[in-house]
Amino acid sequence: MRLVEPLGAEDLVVQSMPDASPAKWHLAHTTWFFDRFVLQALGLPAVRAEYDYLFNSYYDAIGARHPRHARGLLTRPTAEEVFAYRRAVDGRLAELEGSRHLASADMVAALELGRNHEEQHQELLVMDVKHLFGSSPMGPAYLQKSETRSGTGTGTSEMAWCAVGGGVGEIGHAGKGFAFDNEGPRHKVYTAPFSMGSRLVTCGEYLAFVRDGGYRRPELWLSEGWAWVQVGARHAPLYWMSNETGVPAIESRMLGDQAPPVFTLHGPQPFEAAAPVTHVSYYEADAYARWAGARLPTEAEWEIAASAAALTQIDGHAWQWTQSAYAPYPGFRPLAGAFGEYNGKFMVSQMVLRGGSCATPRAHSRVTYRNFFPPNAQWQFSGIRLARDT
Repeated sequence: MRLVEPLGAEDLVVQSMPDASPAKWHLAHTTWFFDRFVLQALGLPAVRAEYDYLFNSYYDAIGARHPRHARGLLTRPTAEEVFAYRRAVDGRLAELEGSRHLASADMVAALELGRNHEEQHQELLVMDVKHLFGSSPMGPAYLQKSETRSGTGTGTSEMAWCAVGGGVGEIGHAGKGFAFDNEGPRHKVYTAPFSMGSRLVTCGEYLAFVRDGGYRRPELWLSEGWAWVQVGARHAPLYWMSNETGVPAIESRMLGDQAPPVFTLHGPQPFEAAAPVTHVSYYEADAYARWAGARLPTEAEWEIAASAAALTQIDGHAWQWTQSAYAPYPGFRPLAGAFGEYNGKFMVSQMVLRGGSCATPRAHSRVTYRNFFPPNAQWQFSGIRLARDT
């Protein structure tokens, strides 16, 4: 609720693209999760039964749902009705607090998953609001600078290469504390000797790639990535802004003495060369790595290095693309029932990111966390860490 305080009524309902969701939908969906999987699982009547259709995200076991791409058409229920729904569900949960009804293992697990699910949507909400405001010709600010969490960080030091010996190691969650099902089971992996960049790639370093014709050199790009560049006439990371005349930045400022302004949660801001580059797709990250004479790490390399090497900016800055496809670990088993749809059904056509961004809840910044997005996605706070063979 604090995250939507800076938003007006109109901001709450708009869907800026099919992959994003309105802020009002995030509030309603996370509330519905507790209504459906905790309260109704206890045999209590639904607070709003019709919301099963409106605010179910992807749980086919629950039933039909409103199309994702049309969430921005849901002007009703109103924001006030969604706020009232949230208060009602919170109230019923509060009445049950400390009772035997919530003490069973199933209810404890549902509540814990629900809390972590809500934290995921906190980050998604911030991502989606940034995309919404970044689509506005007014360039509105979501927050004043003093209101954001510290952690954007800069890479002012020279990047070092941290060597990691090869051999058999282990990755995956060890079973202590909460983890999503896709983080386990812990298992052995083999890695050849490799080196990892000590920090993230900066905006200034990425600007050098752009000025060197990075978006005009097909030899740097995967075939799908090159087609993505051509079809979308892409020339820079998302939120690197064009000049005042509307000429694409690569044809004006980025090839001149001045770097382009960047749209942020604070609105348009001057270019910060030492800040980690963010909002790059997997295609862009891979092309940059190729240009830099390096590569992206595998997720096994990333986790081993993050656990053992002297890396900085591991979390709190940007999600870091890996070259690993999002697939189940050996021995993975989905959870029972509808919760089995939480992660396993998406293990196709997506790439793994590791770490955590400035918008990631701190409890989710653990080395085993597996984030995943399709390779063309840019609107998440995604960045680049380099690796190379030793």
